[in-house]
Amino acid sequence: MNENIIRAIASELKVGIDQVKNTLSLLEEGNTVPFIARYRKEMTKGLDEEQILFIQKQYDYQNKLAERKESVLKLIEEQGKLTDEIRKSVAECTKLSQVEDIYRPYMQKKKTRAAAAIKNGMQPLADWMLGMPQEGDLMQEAEKYVSETVKNAEAAVQGAKDIIAEVVSDNAKQRWAFKDFITNTGVIETKLKKDAKDENQVYKMYYEYSEKVTQIADHRIMAIDRAEKEKVISVSFVFDEEHLQEEALKNLTHGKESVVLDALREAAEDGCSRLLFPSVEREIRSELSERAQTKSIEIFSMNLEKLLLQPPLKGRIVLGFDPAFRTGCKLAVLDETGKMLKIDKIYPHAPVGKVEEARKKMLDLIKRYNIEIIAIGNGTASRESEKFVADLIRDYHLSVSYAIVSEAGASVYSAGDIARAEFPDLQVEERSAVSIGRRLLDPLAELIKIDPKSIGVGQYQHDLPQKALSERLDEAIMKAVNRTGCDVNTASPELLMHISGLNKASAAEIVNYRNANGRFTNRNQLMNVKKMGAKTFTQCAGFLRIVGGEEPLDETSIHPESYEAAKKLMAACGITALGQADAEFDQEKTKDLGIDAYTLKDIEDAIRQPLRDYRDQFEGALLKSDVLEISDLSVGDQLSGTVRNVVDFGAFIDIGLHEDGLAHISHMSMKRISHPSEVVSVGDIVTVWVYAVEEERGRVQLSLLPLEKLQERDAAVKYRKKKGKNQNNKPKKKEVTMDDAMARLMERFGKN
Repeated sequence: MNENIIRAIASELKVGIDQVKNTLSLLEEGNTVPFIARYRKEMTKGLDEEQILFIQKQYDYQNKLAERKESVLKLIEEQGKLTDEIRKSVAECTKLSQVEDIYRPYMQKKKTRAAAAIKNGMQPLADWMLGMPQEGDLMQEAEKYVSETVKNAEAAVQGAKDIIAEVVSDNAKQRWAFKDFITNTGVIETKLKKDAKDENQVYKMYYEYSEKVTQIADHRIMAIDRAEKEKVISVSFVFDEEHLQEEALKNLTHGKESVVLDALREAAEDGCSRLLFPSVEREIRSELSERAQTKSIEIFSMNLEKLLLQPPLKGRIVLGFDPAFRTGCKLAVLDETGKMLKIDKIYPHAPVGKVEEARKKMLDLIKRYNIEIIAIGNGTASRESEKFVADLIRDYHLSVSYAIVSEAGASVYSAGDIARAEFPDLQVEERSAVSIGRRLLDPLAELIKIDPKSIGVGQYQHDLPQKALSERLDEAIMKAVNRTGCDVNTASPELLMHISGLNKASAAEIVNYRNANGRFTNRNQLMNVKKMGAKTFTQCAGFLRIVGGEEPLDETSIHPESYEAAKKLMAACGITALGQADAEFDQEKTKDLGIDAYTLKDIEDAIRQPLRDYRDQFEGALLKSDVLEISDLSVGDQLSGTVRNVVDFGAFIDIGLHEDGLAHISHMSMKRISHPSEVVSVGDIVTVWVYAVEEERGRVQLSLLPLEKLQERDAAVKYRKKKGKNQNNKPKKKEVTMDDAMARLMERFGKN
């Protein structure tokens, strides 16, 4: 292991060097991130999944960086051009891009003007000019280089200037300095293209727009990138080009005079405007885009994790309701485990409009199956279906609630291989009704079957690097699944394959064994499954629960390797059964059991709450029994809603209307926040106040603060700004000299 890299990672994470070393050792041994985070806390001192992933990725990156540094130094040395200064500059690089900038002058160039000039023998002339000659005549010197390929002295001088222009562009330290200057002082500017097509004026804001590079928000970068890609706008940087051209000339001449100064100035200006500026601008654009994309991926990942961790509705009979107009609303009755009991269809809406028949059928299903909750999809005809259900509940005084459930990705799932295999005899829409109901019953178990990119909790997701997006979403799924664990006897193959240590093949073998041999009654039986070696068993066993089996500890999150310790602990403390919430664990009785503090704490928690679900700490679905219309709303109204999506500029909140309301970031907190995720997460049930209503457009703006609080905050901000402005306008106090001070003292106390 590279000690320097380990120290750097430990410093960045603000953790101990041993924590990083131990984590890397555990990863090298083939342990998974969830297993290390859950069952090797004594070695990592409690590092979580994100910290472990950071260590893993950063160590890999730093190793690649070290390898590239070594490779570049070797390539430059082979050319006989390696100096101590170059070696030092390479050693100081912290990014791969910096190493490439240093290597740029030594790379095998493609066909460039400078390369052609060098081929024609103009390098000596360029070197003579760079030597800052104090006397002589440039054109006379250039005459020496006229040949069959170089027709005259003017062509020779131009070739030399092309070489010097490339020197200007390839100066690594100058590139870095210019890049910092443009980033810190420049403005990004967008303009509408002459032949642009933007019929709905989606990008109207950017038809004529400018903002400082240092201030532009990530979501605006994404919008600009997309608008440029769709050929709606052109994008450029505005900065002090003349200043940088002068700096480039100074770096060539070091402030000296020369008979070739004018030619060097032309070469410096050409090198900047033709080569250096466009290249640096591309780098800045690329870094801005990469920053915005990384942020967008993180938001998507965070939203997905929160969505997957929404609490299940345990022990309820649910009716999945997939709304539609012409083709009818599909219904699916599901038992407490998600098993489909009944499929049906009703036509309560136009153009068919069989309202009474639909009401009768719904009442029959509710009474026959003791349905407690109706899950209504939020797609086409959703609000009309909500009104139909709410009226039914009110008119017949039913003890039934309903919830609006996001349909995002339901159609993708319903038409896919997984749904076809599970429900080969159902139509696509009927499978969708099952999926909608299951999303309410157990969100994790159902959503895990769907491509996360189809779930609709991201921003600009189609503009993101798909490989990086998929990797990060997989990590979010990994965290959610393993923090929750699963019942090995009921989990689907799609859920099992995300459990620590398992994959698609081993998950399928668990299901095959279950189908052939019946329920697992003991975790040890997992060793009888094909593709389940000792290593795989160690990684997965603690995350696979067996409820009502032969070994009570199998239903807990305690790992089989700690069963003996758990039994010793229970015996020492006189605990005879699991689930004693008030169980006392005397430190005097447990200190000599040889159990480390982290494992001891986890075992104690599992003994107190053996069936605890990690998701129970979060808020469940918002259940309703009445409908809301936009015409019912007034500014200042207080409502409850469910956060559907969190983006850079705010959060979309379902308050029961056809379209989600938007709570802008500026309406979320009494203090300034940098991102909405500091206040809300996907799935949160929040109290909101109506800030503005646009009834004709079906839009509602929301606030997470009561409007009077919002007004108080804004007034205070305005007052502080005004006060600061007045203070800035006050005349500066006269500087008091020592003589002035002495004179005042004399006046006050007398000359004596």
